[in-house]
Parts: sequence; C-alpha cells; structure tokens
Amino acid sequence: MSKLKELPFTTLQFYATAPYECSYIPNRQARSQVATPTHLIHADVYGDLVSNGFRRSGLYTYRPYCDGCKSCIACRVEVTQFKAKRYQQRAFHKHQDLVVKIGHLGYFEDHYELYLKYQQQRHQGGGMDFDDEDQYKQFLLQSKVNTRLIEFRDGPQASEPGKLRMVSIIDIIQDGLSAVYTFFDTTVQNASYGTFAIMWQIQQAKELGLPYVYLGYYIQESPKMSYKANFEPLEILVDSQWHLHSPIKEHEL
Repeated sequence: MSKLKELPFTTLQFYATAPYECSYIPNRQARSQVATPTHLIHADVYGDLVSNGFRRSGLYTYRPYCDGCKSCIACRVEVTQFKAKRYQQRAFHKHQDLVVKIGHLGYFEDHYELYLKYQQQRHQGGGMDFDDEDQYKQFLLQSKVNTRLIEFRDGPQASEPGKLRMVSIIDIIQDGLSAVYTFFDTTVQNASYGTFAIMWQIQQAKELGLPYVYLGYYIQESPKMSYKANFEPLEILVDSQWHLHSPIKEHEL
C-alpha cells in the first residue's frame, strides 16, 4: 500500500486493484485506486476525497487508476454560474409536478424493482442487471457519510398518482452535493428524468448555498457519460487541479 501525497491525511492508505474489464469503453482494462480503511473515511475526509476525484460505491471509495488511460475525468458543475440550455429547462418544467420525498437510506421493495428494470433496460449485460437484494443494498444503501435517498413520484394529478418514477442517492459534502446514483422508469414515453434529476440537484445545491454538484466521471468516448459536458460551466480535474472544461483541455490530457 502507498500513501497519497497530495491529500492531507497520514492515516489513510491507498491500494490499486487488479485489472478488470472496463464498464464504459469496449476492449479496455480498468483499475481503481481504493482508499482504506473505511472506518476512517468520515464526512470531512470523504469530502476531501471527492474534491480529489474519488467516488463512492457503498463503503468502497475509489478513483480510476488505469494503466495508460486517462479517459475517466472527475467533473463538477459550478452551481452559481450554471446556465440551463433550452432542453434542460424543458425537462425541469416537464417533471416539476413530481412529488419529492427526501429521506435517509433504507430498503424499499418498489425501489429495488425499479432499479432492476432500469439496469435491464439501460445497462443490460453490464453485470448489474441481475443484482440480488444484497448486492443492491451493498451498492447503494451502505454509507458512513451524510447521504440522502430521494424518491420522485407522480403527483395527484397524474393518471397513476403516487407511482414511483425515479430514485436518486446523493452525498452532502463540505462544498457541494455528490451524485452517487440515479435510476428511473425507462418506460415513460418522452420523459427526461435523468436531465431533471441533475437540474433538481443543481437547484438543491443553490438552496443549500453549496457551490458544486459533483457528477462523477466525464468520459468523452462513452455516450453513457459524455452527456455531462452539456451542464455548463463544467469543471474537470486535470493534474490535481480543477479547470473549466474545453475540448482543448481534453486533448492535453
């Protein structure tokens, strides 16, 4: 194990995983750098890790550490400077009648069912489309930091009032919100739930006086991840420094 010199921690250690198949770019091998031990990653430490490009999956805090590849780039939206595009505004207004409930992590059968349907529709063959309940709980319902589970349901005016449409898990850190995962109903025609979720998070960050929404990793080569560049101004982490995203900056990586 080796210490991560740029972080102000003397007690955390970091190790690199063995190579595994990349989930985003075909025919590539990936590796991760994992922060340990997990019991020392409390809220403040976790916030510093996120601002240095780390993400969380359950109790597993990691960042990409691939051999010869830097395609995964940590990114965040600068909330006070964000200017919504027309389609983003339309998405926000289209779904603003959803009933939002903010709570703590917990298992709900309809959440799990929606998660499975989402994985099977959007990520079939990705290894998560047949997660059992324990795998689902380990991935999304374990946390030692300040985490919120947000559910979005149809309002009373809808044809199916109260129907679950989307679930988001977010972490609240010192300088923003970190989007852990969002899954939604993929069967609704002309819905824009994914865009609405990010717009809602940006609005929440504004109301809380937090400057950033961390969106995980931007990957230009992956359609599943490249959409994040549409939320401007987007900042990306390059050589341990945050910069405004631009195609020129990408080519310098």
